[in-house]
Amino acid sequence: MRNSLAGSKKGKSESAKYFQSNKSARDKKNAYNKEYHSTNERRKYRSELNKENRKSGTYGNKDGKDKSHTRLGKIVSEVQSKNRARNGKGGTPRLK
Repeated sequence: MRNSLAGSKKGKSESAKYFQSNKSARDKKNAYNKEYHSTNERRKYRSELNKENRKSGTYGNKDGKDKSHTRLGKIVSEVQSKNRARNGKGGTPRLK
């Protein structure tokens, strides 16, 4: 096993546990996400980042790096965990 938390319920967030045990809530969430992420705005956002990742050679090589939009719209390289955790649970910022 990769780490002690992988595959155990102990390592899951409260929301992950909730959605795992409530199928109707999970279905509703997945339906919303499917609609949201298929909008033209989200597709454009993803394609910009994927294009930059390919250009820099980090796309799909599992190096732990992502491209990220700054608040001013600039695209920068960043560690995946920091990039994906920025908005925090429930929209509460974790990082400044």
